[in-house]
Amino acid sequence: MTAITQNLPWFVKDLGVSIVGKECYTSLVENLQLGDVKCLKYSLSKGLGIGIVLGGSIVKVPQILLITSARSARGLSLEAYVLETLSYAITLAYAVRNAFPFTTYGENLFLTIQNALITLLIIIYTPTKPRSAGASKTQSITVASAGLGLTALALYAVPADALQVLQLTTIPLSLFSKLPQIRQNLRAQSTGQLSAFAVFAQIAGCLARLFTTAQEVGDNLVLAGFALALFLNVILGTQLWMYWGSADAEPVSEKVAPAPALTETIGSGALLHAPIASRGTAIARPGTPTHRIATPPPRTPSSAGTRKWARKVD
Repeated sequence: MTAITQNLPWFVKDLGVSIVGKECYTSLVENLQLGDVKCLKYSLSKGLGIGIVLGGSIVKVPQILLITSARSARGLSLEAYVLETLSYAITLAYAVRNAFPFTTYGENLFLTIQNALITLLIIIYTPTKPRSAGASKTQSITVASAGLGLTALALYAVPADALQVLQLTTIPLSLFSKLPQIRQNLRAQSTGQLSAFAVFAQIAGCLARLFTTAQEVGDNLVLAGFALALFLNVILGTQLWMYWGSADAEPVSEKVAPAPALTETIGSGALLHAPIASRGTAIARPGTPTHRIATPPPRTPSSAGTRKWARKVD
């Protein structure tokens, strides 16, 4: 068997070496030493990292589709997405500046882009006052876009020491980015347009990231951030399970029961019909000048047999 694994095509070998390194490729692939625990853990970490990066490139797409298809951002907290986007951007800049392997942070690139788009969609689909709707939305989108650009520029130019301090802030940022969404879900007793796929994918991603970061990076700051993110995403996942199928409570319009027709039979056998008044209009009472008495038509032989329902007068 080793005669085959040691003579694989060059492109297969180069791909394997680029993923797990020369040492682990030789041990696991060429020599088939499956008892090499160190290389097994490293290879598992690399495989998970690649999977997380690929998953991160689409994890927020269902959320974007939910908003655009419903043309509504109901149930989504703008503050939560602004803080979460900032946290992703800082972690991305910190990893790039420290030359971490791309498989340990690559999803942050895609999550930052997708979160920025969701933030803009929330602004677009948030209801505003009719008088200044167009102007206020345009101003909000302009301010948000400028803020995203300035944040990216600042993270690129900030010194390494300051960036490390910013990485510390991602822990409270992760906390405060989820709290508005959690509070809004509790208040509405509904998760609105929140994507279940995105939340549960983030839970799985945080679990995997704890393993890959411990194996390949060992940075306690990054580990603490992923641990807190996992805890808060579990809370959101619990809320999705609790409020599944429920919608935000909407005020119920007052329903007015139709007024019944008033029919009386008087001594002469005639029927008294009081017209149904519209809402806010008084109904005429018997005995008033507006009361009308309908006289019955004269009985004829042809109609006598057809009015068997009429009440007989003693």
